[in-house]
Amino acid sequence: MIEKKPFEIARETLKQLTSRKMVPTPLNYQNIYNEIAGVAQVPPFPADALREIAQALPAKTPGQQKQRGLLEYAIDRLNWDGVKTALVAYGGFVPANSAESGSTVPGSLTADTTPLTVPAITADFMAQIGRLIEYAQPALGTDDERFSEQTSDLLRALKQPGTDVATAKLMLVNYSHRLSFTAEDQFEIKNSLLKLLHLVFENIGELSLEEQWLKGQMDALKDASKPPLTLRRLDDVEKRLKDVIFKQKDAKERAMQAQNEMRQMLATFIERLSQMTQSTGSFHGKLVENARQIEQAKTIEEIAPVLKEVVGATRSMAEQSKLAGDELQAMRARADETEAELVKLHKELDRVSAQARHDPLTGALNRKGMDEALDKEVSGMHRKESPLSVALLDIDNFKKLNDTLGHATGDAALAHLAAVARECMRPQDTLARYGGEEFVILMPDTPLDHGVEAMTRLQRELTKRFFLAGAEKVLITFSAGVAQLAANEKGADAIKRADQAMYLAKRAGKNRVLAA
Repeated sequence: MIEKKPFEIARETLKQLTSRKMVPTPLNYQNIYNEIAGVAQVPPFPADALREIAQALPAKTPGQQKQRGLLEYAIDRLNWDGVKTALVAYGGFVPANSAESGSTVPGSLTADTTPLTVPAITADFMAQIGRLIEYAQPALGTDDERFSEQTSDLLRALKQPGTDVATAKLMLVNYSHRLSFTAEDQFEIKNSLLKLLHLVFENIGELSLEEQWLKGQMDALKDASKPPLTLRRLDDVEKRLKDVIFKQKDAKERAMQAQNEMRQMLATFIERLSQMTQSTGSFHGKLVENARQIEQAKTIEEIAPVLKEVVGATRSMAEQSKLAGDELQAMRARADETEAELVKLHKELDRVSAQARHDPLTGALNRKGMDEALDKEVSGMHRKESPLSVALLDIDNFKKLNDTLGHATGDAALAHLAAVARECMRPQDTLARYGGEEFVILMPDTPLDHGVEAMTRLQRELTKRFFLAGAEKVLITFSAGVAQLAANEKGADAIKRADQAMYLAKRAGKNRVLAA
């Protein structure tokens, strides 16, 4: 068979377009040309649709910005392997066989300037795009019914085998436009709600200047509503407020009871004053009448009964006055006791507002808060089947520090360690004061070796950070033990193992970390 020359194939292609009455589009021309030349049909690279997807992906973090840049770079080079790698990395994982298959690793996507002959879009690739859309749904809400319906239709099309590429592209383009509006709405809604919350908190503070016991609640809510918001922070504040509200309710009821007693005593006092006024008026009237009788008397015999009546009325008035005085004195004593009780109750309200589940000196969780956080992390470990490590830290030579520089310096050392630890910890980690100079750090999604590394980094950071005790620089070091929870182990048992490892670290020379 004689091979046709390119111009002959092109001429035959034009004839076929005319005879088949097909629209002379570049795609139709390419298909017929390949058919006549005997070249395998290659679906076009959907660069426009992929660019729409890339533009719809969020780029709020440096990692997201980097992966989106790599995705756009791969699209420009018509590089299917690069597109797949960038999207998979954007989803939070890299295939185990990426190195074997020749795919590039995120962060080192190589430039391929030669257009590749690529296969048709696979069902797995379409499904991955669908998963990306599903992962973004919780952040977008379900208030917009039309958007939710459009999302369901798109996901159904992406998961259905054999979906036409052109149809999928059109649906993605329409969806990306709607997605941009919905994302902007959700962002504005969140900002508006935060502004409203802050207005509410500020107004409560302005209207309740006399209610100092509300200060702890308002401060906690203000801190919780500051970006960036995390579920852990909100959950912690919710528990703190429930505890404070319960205690405040009890103390408030006792305060109201004391105030009612004060009102009752005041009413009794006014009643007694009224009775004394009436008695005094009656006594005065009798004296006036007796004076008139004495003036009219002509003999001693006539005066004697009048004097007897005057003495009797005076004695009765004196007894009534003494009785009223004693009663008022008792009421005054009760009023003093009630006032003292009210002062005590207000101090208690101030104390529970500030106390809650946090250690007032370091700001870390106290033992009660730590127990709740530990129960939550253990449940999450079982649910997600992920590792959970706990570290127990003990400041080295703390007694000597207290004895030499004073307890105020010891307190400053505890606060310093807590502050540096918070700076080095991840957002999902939890710091708690276990007692005295001991701290516990809960590290979810962390295997044992990584937990030891994290505590070692904290030690190195402390060696760079001194704090001043007067004019003297003080270096804080600690010994630590780290334990990873076993599958059926209780949190308290893991902390006990970490404590034993910490004790061995002390024995081994201090300022070191040992695994349990």
